[in-house]
Amino acid sequence: MPQRPGEERTTQLPPVNRPPQREPDLLTHREPEDEFLLAGVDDDEDEYYDDEPELTEEEERRLRKKKIWKRVRIGAFVALGLMILGPVIAVAVAYPLVDWPRPDEVAASQDKTITLLYSDGSEMGKITSPGQNRTMLTYEEIPDTVKHAVLAAEDANFYENPGFDAKAILRAVWIQATGGSSGGSGLTQQYIKKATGNEDPTLTRKFTEVVKAFKMSNESDHNTILTAYLNTVYFGRGANGFKAAAQVYYKKEMKDLTPSEAALIAAMIQTPSWSEDKAYSQKQWKYVMGQMLQKKWIDQAYYDSQQWPEPLSFGDNQPGGLEGPLARVSQQVQDEMDSEMVGITMEKAQKVGVTIHTTIDPKMQQAATDAVNTVMEGQDPELRTSLSAIDPQSGAVRAYYPGKDGLKGIDYAKGTIQEAGSSFKPFDLVAALKMGKGIGDTYDATPRTIAGVPIRNASNTTCGKQCTIRQAMKESLNTVFYDMVASPNGTGTKAVADAAHAAGIPKTVVVNGKAQETLVGEGGNPPNAGISIGADNAQVRPFDMASAFATFAARGMYREPFFITKVQGPNGDILYQHADKAVPAFDPVEEKSRDIADNVTETLKEIPAYSRIPCANNRECAGKTGTHELPDSVDQNSKAWMVGYTPQLSASVWVGKDQGNKPIKDKNGKAIFGSGLPGQIWKKFMDAALSGMPVEKFAKPKPLGNFNPPKPSNTLSNTPSNTPSNTPSNTPSAPVSTEPTRPSDNPCFPLKCPPSTSGRPKPGDPDPNPTP
Repeated sequence: MPQRPGEERTTQLPPVNRPPQREPDLLTHREPEDEFLLAGVDDDEDEYYDDEPELTEEEERRLRKKKIWKRVRIGAFVALGLMILGPVIAVAVAYPLVDWPRPDEVAASQDKTITLLYSDGSEMGKITSPGQNRTMLTYEEIPDTVKHAVLAAEDANFYENPGFDAKAILRAVWIQATGGSSGGSGLTQQYIKKATGNEDPTLTRKFTEVVKAFKMSNESDHNTILTAYLNTVYFGRGANGFKAAAQVYYKKEMKDLTPSEAALIAAMIQTPSWSEDKAYSQKQWKYVMGQMLQKKWIDQAYYDSQQWPEPLSFGDNQPGGLEGPLARVSQQVQDEMDSEMVGITMEKAQKVGVTIHTTIDPKMQQAATDAVNTVMEGQDPELRTSLSAIDPQSGAVRAYYPGKDGLKGIDYAKGTIQEAGSSFKPFDLVAALKMGKGIGDTYDATPRTIAGVPIRNASNTTCGKQCTIRQAMKESLNTVFYDMVASPNGTGTKAVADAAHAAGIPKTVVVNGKAQETLVGEGGNPPNAGISIGADNAQVRPFDMASAFATFAARGMYREPFFITKVQGPNGDILYQHADKAVPAFDPVEEKSRDIADNVTETLKEIPAYSRIPCANNRECAGKTGTHELPDSVDQNSKAWMVGYTPQLSASVWVGKDQGNKPIKDKNGKAIFGSGLPGQIWKKFMDAALSGMPVEKFAKPKPLGNFNPPKPSNTLSNTPSNTPSNTPSNTPSAPVSTEPTRPSDNPCFPLKCPPSTSGRPKPGDPDPNPTP
């Protein structure tokens, strides 16, 4: 009978002999090493079969390693692909979205007028660009000399790259990765960067710049790009475009420039704010000339025959505007804009058209000009002077008179260094106070040999074998301060230099375009002992002395002097705001620094009145006169100083000549001392500048060391440091006296002895401070 489906008999299959299998463990029963092995197995790649033999530990290790390397290879291929395709894709995406700046539009955004304001908000003047209202030059109008110089300076292979130099970029990346500093921008990239004003050190900016440069190269030719560059790039001195630069550097048309002159202007492109740094300019010029020689744009004979083509002085070819001392104020403002203190740069400021709020007080600036003009009227026309005034409580420069000739002459405040004479002695005292001395300590003040050098004093001292530091400062006694520094138990010269640097004398200054260290001896060694009386290595800028004495006025707190309080954009937005940064000068502990400064002020308070230049209205003021005597002279001086202060204002006045080795005399033919012309200028300025301001007194000092004079005794001396040092010093640098001693038993020789022993000079007597 037929069977229905599903009703057929089934036959039992014979049993399969399998090895008994172990029942799987629960997850909670697994051993840790099992978990590790299971973690290394990829379920989606290797299916687990119960009947496969178990792998040994070594086999498991090899399997894991094989899988890891497989993943590494895949990742590497993916990364390599992204490295190759990523930039291509990024450029393809960015290319239609970016546009390069057109030169006519760039030129229209340049050369904006900058407005300068006094501290009270009134207008001082304007800074205009020498390139204002300029016309765009064509490629044919630009001489080959100029083209070659710029290409040599910025991109010698410009005509051979597509808007960027890949090799240069890779080289720059390598240098920066290995700790160096380099840029990889070609000329087209430089144009993009300068035209947009975006110089942020970011990868995004650099990428966008490369894309714009590439697009500019595709849409215009190399000649057009070079022309755009030469019409718009900034060359320093306020000049945008090479045509304007030729005027401010050499007062020439471009076609009249020599290859050497063109090379110097082109050399300023990289760092235009350093255009007045002579050493930098020479170095960059030499590099550009070398590139031009290598490219055969000049021949070897021309290269060998050339000397650095010194440009005209900064002020000779500046456009009309501020004149006289205010022209120098404008220059200081521009330098500060380009400095790290502000960091906006004049190049950016000209594109925006900013308003700069300066620190200059119009009343005080006028007081400075009036004081100089009044006192110097009828004097020797070869005499030069400067006056700098600083607010001790902020560091703000309130008045700046660097000479009457403005930009056409020398800046006698910050552009010259001179021996400070006795006005340097307060720094000796700072060093002595730091080593435990007090203003009541006594020294032998008689003319004598100290550390192997003959030292003498002025003629009218009342001190002898026992003279306190306080009285020695008042009478400006060389022997006391030379002994204080140079004797075996003295402070040493480095301590004095350190004190001056801490107070505000910069360690490096730029004079005549050349950087030089201050207060150092030959070969970078400590200064010689002449520094104790402001001679030899004690050469400083007059402006810096006002800053250093402001630190005494501020009770030991140093503030860097500045000319700019605020910079505003055209819409009134604040682009920069000065912030007060005060630091203790003479000790990291503010209280100790304050005590040192107060003790110094205590010794300087009597000097203005003693020198017949007291402040008006019984106003307390402190200061120090100083002179530098000509070598091999009896009473002829080459420089004279007065530096002094109140709690509200510090001012420095210097008088000298362009030739530092010429005697300075007043209109009556008499030698000029610190209390003479400089002191008179200082007094007139301070009285007028402080008129109407509250009369403030100096703080009472906390006594340091032996503060009070010793009680009278029958001994010649009561301090270990007042015995004459008649044996040569063991110090490595032997000092040289700038006031040679004449062989005489008369301690007043060669100056006339005073008619009285009161110590108070009478009318017609020699200046009480005729020492250096």
